[in-house]
Amino acid sequence: MNAFRLAGDMTHLISILVLLLKIYATKSCSGISLKTQELYALVFLTRYLDLFTDFISLYNTVMKLVFIGSSLAIVWCMRRHRVVKRSYDKELDTFRLTISLGLLCVCSPLL
Repeated sequence: MNAFRLAGDMTHLISILVLLLKIYATKSCSGISLKTQELYALVFLTRYLDLFTDFISLYNTVMKLVFIGSSLAIVWCMRRHRVVKRSYDKELDTFRLTISLGLLCVCSPLL
């Protein structure tokens, strides 16, 4: 096990837990971009498709499932949770998702 990978995974996990705790403690998602969180979920879902083809280790599998589940939980909270959903302001979320996805579709065949 690489110590840097373990430190990176744990730091990432702590940051996700802090975000989820902030959302649940304040019952608000103000200041969080739903579009960015949806992109995180999309990245994790597509990046970790190897879960169905290759088994590397139990640690690797569990961490991938935790990252997928936590990113989907954040998106679910922001979209579906009644109390949290009311605090999301679509007008303040100015991330240009369509342009980013369009560039991704154009550039990805080149890689």
